[in-house]
Amino acid sequence: MSVTVDDIQFDDKGLVPAIVQDAATYEVLTLAYMNKDSLNRTIESGETWFFSRSRQELWHKGETSGNTQKVVNIKYDCDKDALVVLVKPNGPACHEGTTSCFENSLYGEQAETLPYTILHKLEEVIADREQQRPEGAYTTYLFEKGVDKILKKVGEEAAEVIIAAKNRDKDELQWEAADLLYHLLVLLREQKVPLADVLSVLAKRHEEKGK
Repeated sequence: MSVTVDDIQFDDKGLVPAIVQDAATYEVLTLAYMNKDSLNRTIESGETWFFSRSRQELWHKGETSGNTQKVVNIKYDCDKDALVVLVKPNGPACHEGTTSCFENSLYGEQAETLPYTILHKLEEVIADREQQRPEGAYTTYLFEKGVDKILKKVGEEAAEVIIAAKNRDKDELQWEAADLLYHLLVLLREQKVPLADVLSVLAKRHEEKGK
């Protein structure tokens, strides 16, 4: 069955809730609302547009902050009265500067960070280091030395991983693998390649093998 925007069940105010998720980590970034116009603009532009209930107007996420959200997929629930928008975020989703608007717990223990989510958070820290260049930070040092230094470190850490594996030293392997992943993320940032794009390649390969 082919579903269009006209099939979405907007409420009596012409709105539908839109849950925004990171397409790579599936972390919930924010909950916003869309009307038919903002949903159409989202589809046409490939970036998220919402309807502000307080200002009673459309708003383009990231228009002033630069923290835009590239839309990967829009899903609807069984009643067609709620949406899930999977995005590639270009910076924090929350106006307070955090990755997600859902950083605080009302009840229960703080949930553990998903293993792959830490890669996303580390990518954000590395991006911030590149832009701000805080004095004394190792990441700043790598960016200032340039791609040759970064490549050298990637090679060195890859060799350390090989040695640790050959020695069957699990503790050492964990440390060296972590170092390799960090330096690889620095390299990806220097080359302007988002981690999400690398994960997309892996996902595509998985889908092709499953056919």
